Amino acid sequence: MNAAIAAGCVWLIAANVTAMFPSKDHHWRNAYMLIALGLPLVVWIAWAAGWLMAAVFLGVGASVLCWPVIYLGRWLRRIFLLERGG
Repeated sequence: MNAAIAAGCVWLIAANVTAMFPSKDHHWRNAYMLIALGLPLVVWIAWAAGWLMAAVFLGVGASVLCWPVIYLGRWLRRIFLLERGG
């Protein structure tokens, strides 16, 4: 296992551990931090282990951070529907 995949596993463990603790802001501060660390990590995994492994990590990370992904999808849908006039 190379260092990029090991760092990705550490990121996943850290994301799951932070989700176990109570939070007043419903974990949004933690989500922003994990996203800021996770995006460069996806690029590193893609560079070190290939795009397929990066896609797997991105999918697993999106399942851990499901609410930011849902809100991003709603925001993009709202933007694209407004541009088309719907």
